[in-house]
Amino acid sequence: MSQAAILVPGQAGEGPALILSAPISFWGGVDPKSGRIADVRHPECGESIAGKVLFLPGTIGSSSASAVLMELVHAGHAPAALVLHEPDAILLLGLIVSREMGWQTPVAVKLPRDAFSAFEGQQVRVGADGEVTIRGSDLTD
Repeated sequence: MSQAAILVPGQAGEGPALILSAPISFWGGVDPKSGRIADVRHPECGESIAGKVLFLPGTIGSSSASAVLMELVHAGHAPAALVLHEPDAILLLGLIVSREMGWQTPVAVKLPRDAFSAFEGQQVRVGADGEVTIRGSDLTD
């Protein structure tokens, strides 16, 4: 169990942890129509981020990242929650605008990168209050 800082309030989310091993660019790196990682140079190419608790070790900047995240939210292919090592204001703007549009928006939190590995291969829940827990453990039953 970890208490994370809330970056963008949103709905609590639960899903399998997807811990990216490298930073990603949402613009050109994630297909907004499917939620799949499309960048052939990315180690997790082909993985879907839809419905996952997405742990981001970093992002590769693009002013269009917010638009891609908005498209993912609108199409129902967004992550269940986002866990970032460092805030990315442009990416997070996509969640803020999505919420303003009235769409169901996942919560985004900040957690130290060295804490990510504890969630590898686990079913993870990120509460609206920023609590990150492993589902099915004694801590959350």
